[in-house]
Amino acid sequence: MNYTQLGRSGLQVSRLCLGTMNFGAVTSEADSFAVLDKALELGINFFDTADVYGFPKKKGLTEEIIGRWLKQGGRRDKIVLATKVYCNTGDGPNEMGLSAYHIRRACDDSLRRLQTDHIDLYQMHHVHRATSWDEIWQAMDQLIRAGKTTYIGSSNFAGWHIAQAQCAASKRQLLGLVSEQCRYSLADRMVELEVVPACRELGLGVIPWSPLSSGWLAGRAIPAGSRRHDPATARDLEFPTKHRDQLEAYEKLCRELGEAPADVALAWLLHNPVVTAPIIGPRTLGQLKAGLRSVELKLSDEVRKRLDQIWPGPGGAPEAWAW
Repeated sequence: MNYTQLGRSGLQVSRLCLGTMNFGAVTSEADSFAVLDKALELGINFFDTADVYGFPKKKGLTEEIIGRWLKQGGRRDKIVLATKVYCNTGDGPNEMGLSAYHIRRACDDSLRRLQTDHIDLYQMHHVHRATSWDEIWQAMDQLIRAGKTTYIGSSNFAGWHIAQAQCAASKRQLLGLVSEQCRYSLADRMVELEVVPACRELGLGVIPWSPLSSGWLAGRAIPAGSRRHDPATARDLEFPTKHRDQLEAYEKLCRELGEAPADVALAWLLHNPVVTAPIIGPRTLGQLKAGLRSVELKLSDEVRKRLDQIWPGPGGAPEAWAW
């Protein structure tokens, strides 16, 4: 495994981040433990979760599973633990958002579930326009001073939200955001318009979620038919129906390279110097191992040009978004 700094911080994290959203909701606790053990063995030290993961079974269940894994001992200081705050965790009017009230309580609840005394990267899951940045940064600064968290990140922010947050942090003489977690893949490059440039300019590491576009860039079988009566199935099939020609061209290129589609998709992200670590969200040990070669895979300029032709950047002119 290779490691890099998280944005402009001095924190070293693995080039792949273990996403845990499936733990509890899909993957059993025993299997979750096996994935966590194997990830650590493979050198992955960057683990991402959120206070609402485990839904629909139980919000917070994923953090509880990680907490029981950490309680076994000898692991906490080997990992960089990231979680998130914002989403609704209860029925009360103050059980969501980024008010100082909710941030304080949500952090304490996450620490209790995770069975640890600190969170390495505390991420705002979404922007909260109803709360001022003065209030947000005061709350985050209090958590840092209390030793409950070390770094602050964002998730699903627009470029101007990132700039706003950093400006407010700078006025308080705070480090501010060190990372932005956003939806980013070969097949979904809209963040290249504003989010990626903002992160590059302000020193944030990009942590892409859904880097394989729900598995379609990993060689997931393209269904022969596309019409279904079930709305959920129809939504799931919308991507391969809309992008069938691109997927076929992409998989053909991967076969020519002799590389797995998942490795190529992840390696493409890792060639962007702003990207810290794509999030892989395995449900099984087998899925965990898929994509590991991406860390070592080097894509030539010609291959990246062909990928740009298959999956054009914003505006259809990939050369305009060169790193």
